[in-house]
Amino acid sequence: MMALAPGLRSPARRRLLQQVALGGLLVVAAAGPRRASAAEPSQLGTASTQWNALLSRHVRWSAEGHASRVDYAGFAAERGALQAVLQAFSALTPADFERLPRAAQMAFLINAYNAFTVELVLTRWPELRSIKDIGTLFTSPWRQPFFRLLGAPRTLDWIEHERLRPVYRDPRVHAALNCASIGCPALRPEAFDAALLDAQLDDGLRRFLADRSRNRVDDTAAGGRLVVSPIFKWYREDFERGDRGWQRLEDLFADYADTLSADPALRARLRARSVPISFGEYDWSLNAAGR
Repeated sequence: MMALAPGLRSPARRRLLQQVALGGLLVVAAAGPRRASAAEPSQLGTASTQWNALLSRHVRWSAEGHASRVDYAGFAAERGALQAVLQAFSALTPADFERLPRAAQMAFLINAYNAFTVELVLTRWPELRSIKDIGTLFTSPWRQPFFRLLGAPRTLDWIEHERLRPVYRDPRVHAALNCASIGCPALRPEAFDAALLDAQLDDGLRRFLADRSRNRVDDTAAGGRLVVSPIFKWYREDFERGDRGWQRLEDLFADYADTLSADPALRARLRARSVPISFGEYDWSLNAAGR
């Protein structure tokens, strides 16, 4: 079940969205277990359901709901179930993938990225302290072709940089992909689903922007300064190419002014695009529960 970020919307808007979401979830509940659509192979629907179940058991939101921690020990205990999910993801043919609706394609790719990232961490668990320790001087963990997807050996970079970013052009995906690090946006305790994708992407970005450890207003600077995650620097071009109407980073932060600050005056300045932007540090420590 998708949980809306607490306190990130006006009360009226939040009630409306919760009613819509609840109505949709009641329909799903009344229909019983999730079924593959006519355009979705049955094995993919089953794998997505199993991935959702693993996430619900082994990922938890932080107390404030802005970040999550992963129980890698729990995933390790169910590694057979995880690998069955990965095998089903790998079995999807390019032809079947192309027949999926756009939202289902995106959800599949995001789920595959996150699930294979968990598997990569497990290859070095429990000694691993950072996913970057898996890489070498010449090959980062994201460039290692350790799995097959859509008919060929693939890397995590291939999913992100050759498919999701250039093909689907939704910058909110940067709040959906989890790199197993504390500095990264949260791994959701649920699978991405085509029917909920737009709401999940928006909710993920709102949660990330609401995390004051990664995105905050520095009141010590004269007039205030917005200090945001380096993700917005690394992928600045994605946030400034006009998708979703964002031509500059300032446009993005103007749209999410209510999330970034509770100060009415500062919100107004964010909407006026008059708050200077700088970039903070990135924490590559593993996002493991209990550490």
